[in-house]
Amino acid sequence: MFTTCAKFAVGAAVLMVLAIAFQADAEVEWKIENTLKTGQPPIDVAVSPDGKSVFVLTEDGSIAVYDRRGRPEGTIEVGAHIDQIRIGPSGEKLFATSRRNQTVEIIALDFIRKINVSGSPSKGPGDARVIVAVFSDFQ
Repeated sequence: MFTTCAKFAVGAAVLMVLAIAFQADAEVEWKIENTLKTGQPPIDVAVSPDGKSVFVLTEDGSIAVYDRRGRPEGTIEVGAHIDQIRIGPSGEKLFATSRRNQTVEIIALDFIRKINVSGSPSKGPGDARVIVAVFSDFQ
């Protein structure tokens, strides 16, 4: 009969052999999908929860906004005092922190997208102003 100590030693040896075997088979496949040219040294990066936008904080105090394909969408000027950015869980707010000023700036995001409506049926003047209202508390 094995003693408790002997059982423990055999169990530990089996675990070590299994751990070594699994480590030897571990591999990571990777490739660079895209490279964003920021024009300034990047300090921090944040990605929207849906993956549609990438925010890059640069050394000159601006946040460059890119779409998922790496195309520039715009720039947010925040100032050189900002040293870190985070995106909110809903993707509607960007949090910019400054250790030097001991502040957190909360930036509301609202993306304006152009919609191609050429050839679509319409009524009234083609250059009429259109306002879309969204009610989030509708029941």
